[in-house]
Amino acid sequence: MSRTAPRLQVRMLASLAVLLLLAGVLLGRLGQLQLTDHEEAAGVNGPVTAVVPLPALRGRILDRHGRPIVDNAVRTDVTIDRAALADASDGGRATVRRVARTLDLPFARLWGRTTLCGAPGAADPPLCWPGSPLVPVPLAVDVDPAQAAALGERPEHYPGVSVTTQPVRSYLGADGGGAAQTIGYLTRPTADAVAESDGALTGEGLVGAAGLELQYDELLRGRPGHRTVRVDARGVAIEEADRTEPTPGKDLVTTLDRRVQRVTEEALAEGVQAARDRGHAADTAAAVVLDLRDGGVVASASLPTYDPSVWSRGVTQEEYDRLTKGADSPLIDRVSTVAQPPASTFKVVSLPGAVASGVDLDEPVNCSSSHRIGDRTFSNYESRSYGWISWRRAITVSCDTVFYRVAEDVWRAQGGLDAQDDGGDPLIRTARTLGLGSPTGIDLPAESAGRIPDREWKQEWWESTKEESCRRAETGYPDMADRTDARYLEALARENCESGHLFRPGDEANLSIGQGDVTATLLQMSTVFGTIADEGRVPTPHLGRATVTADGERTALAGGDTSSIDLPGESGDLLRRALQDVVTDPDGTAHSAFAGFPLREWPVAGKTGTAEVHGKQDTAWFVSYAPVEDPRYVVGVVVSQGGTGGATSAPIARDIHEELARGAR
Repeated sequence: MSRTAPRLQVRMLASLAVLLLLAGVLLGRLGQLQLTDHEEAAGVNGPVTAVVPLPALRGRILDRHGRPIVDNAVRTDVTIDRAALADASDGGRATVRRVARTLDLPFARLWGRTTLCGAPGAADPPLCWPGSPLVPVPLAVDVDPAQAAALGERPEHYPGVSVTTQPVRSYLGADGGGAAQTIGYLTRPTADAVAESDGALTGEGLVGAAGLELQYDELLRGRPGHRTVRVDARGVAIEEADRTEPTPGKDLVTTLDRRVQRVTEEALAEGVQAARDRGHAADTAAAVVLDLRDGGVVASASLPTYDPSVWSRGVTQEEYDRLTKGADSPLIDRVSTVAQPPASTFKVVSLPGAVASGVDLDEPVNCSSSHRIGDRTFSNYESRSYGWISWRRAITVSCDTVFYRVAEDVWRAQGGLDAQDDGGDPLIRTARTLGLGSPTGIDLPAESAGRIPDREWKQEWWESTKEESCRRAETGYPDMADRTDARYLEALARENCESGHLFRPGDEANLSIGQGDVTATLLQMSTVFGTIADEGRVPTPHLGRATVTADGERTALAGGDTSSIDLPGESGDLLRRALQDVVTDPDGTAHSAFAGFPLREWPVAGKTGTAEVHGKQDTAWFVSYAPVEDPRYVVGVVVSQGGTGGATSAPIARDIHEELARGAR
C-alpha cells in the first residue's frame, strides 16, 4: 500500500496539470474573442451606411408674360419615423391607430403604408409604400393642415410622428386656362430608366409623361441630391452622416398666353355645348391660336378635357382608366396628334395646285350642282348650283364641282390608271410643299404627320388590307343592324379586294376637296393658312421660349426654323381676297357667324369645312387669320360630329378673335 500511494498521487497531479492547461487555453481564447476580435465583430453587426436621394424642386411652366401655368404648391403630409415603429412593442399599431382617429382616416389605409411593397406580409398596392425603407413612412398625404396640427398638441401620444410639407405640382383648373393636354403630366420613372440615368433619376422622383412636362423634362426636373445615413441592424436610419443638396430645375417660359388660353377653352366648351343643343354629338373638339410673328402657339385647347390637379392629389386606378382608355380620352392633344379629313379648308391647297396644273384664274368656271366622273356622280354641298363664276367666288361659296373637274384633268394628265408614280401630280406636290403629310416639327413629344394619299400609299394600303377586304367581300356584314350600311360596306370590300390598289379619278377628286383618305391635323392646317396669310413665309409652330434658373438667369430657346415658299401664279393674292370674302360676303360660308363683329377694326379672313365621315355626323372646320392687312394670328377650330363649319366652328373662332382684338387695342 505504501508503494502504490505515491504512484496514485503522481497520476492525480499529472491529470490536474492537463486540466489546468486546457482551462488556460480556453480562457485565452475567450479573452481573444472578447478583446482582440471585438472590433471585427462590431464591424459585422454594427451600423452601416446607405444613400437616400433628395428630390430636386421641379421648375415651373410659365406663359409668355411669366404667369404660372404650372406652379409648385405645398402639400401637408403626416409621417412616422421607422425607428419609432421598430422600438414599439406592438410595431407601432397603437400610435398609427391614434393618428387614424385624429385624421378621421381608416386605420387599414394608414397601416398599409407602413409596409414596403414586395416585402413579406406587405399590404397590396396601392396601400403599401413603394418608396425607400430608409425614409420616414408617409402615413397620410395631402391632409387638412388644421387636422394635422392636432397631432402636435400631445406629442407624447404620437411618438415618431411628424407633420411635414412637400412641394407638389399645382395646375390651373380645367376651366382656368391650363392647357392640360399641351402641358402634360408626371409619373414615376421605370426601374430601367432609373438604372440608365446615371443618378439623374430616382425611384421616388417624378418625370414627365406627356406634353411639355415630357418634352422639357430634363430642364424642368433639375438634379437630385442625396443624404448618407447610418443604418442599424434593424434596417432603420439612425443618423445622417453626409448631405448633398439637390439642384432645382429651371422654369420654362412658353409662348402660351394664359388669358387667351382661358378664353379659347371657354369658347370651345360653349361652342361644343351649343352644337349639342342643336342635336349634334359634338364628341371631341380642338382649337389653336398661332402667333405669325414667330410661330409661337398662343393657345391650344382640346375637348374632352380634365382637371390636371388629379396628378397632384394621387390618381386612383379608376380615374386612371377613365383618363387613358378609348379614342375620346381627355389626355389626347387633338390639336397636334389627331389627323382627320380637312374638308373644304383644303381648297386653299387645291387652288394653287390647280394653277400649277395650268388653270387660268382669270377664266370663269362652271359651279354646277354635280359632276360625273366615270360611273360616279360627285355633288356640291346640298347640290347647290352657282353657274359660271370666278375662282374667287368659287372659294367664297365653297364650290366643290370646279375642283372635281380640275382633279379629273390632273388624273388624266398623269396617265390615269396607268400612271406609275405621283412625281408630276400638281395637287399632291402642292400639298407636300405646304407641309402636309409631314409633322410640323413642334416641340412636343408626339405629333401626327397626317396623310396625303398617293399611288404608292394606295398600293401599300391595299396589300395590308386585301385579306380582310376579300373576306368581307365573301361574308358581308351579317351582324350589322343597318342593312343599307352593310350592303355599302360589302360592295366597298368587294371593290377593294379586286382593285383596291388602283388610284382612281375618284381618289383625286376626293383629295381636291379634302375628303377621302387625306387627313391633316388642326395644327397643320393652321400652319398652311399662316403661310398663305404671310405671303409664303412658313410659320414653324413652337411652345418653348426660354428657360430661367432659380437665380433668375434667362436663356432663350431656339425657335423654329423659318422658310418661305412660292405659291404659283396669282394664287396667293386671289386666296387672300377670297378668304376675306368668306367672312364679309353675304354668300360667304362664314358670313352669318361674324354678323355684328367689328370687321373694320379687326378684319378676319378664313375658310369653312364640313367633312363627311361614314357612320358619323359631319366634322366642322374653320381656319382663319387676322388682321387681314397685317396678319398676326391664325385661329383654327375643329369639332368632330359638330355639323357645318359655318354654324359650329366659325362662331367659336369669332369669340377667340374678339379676345385677340381686345388684347391688340
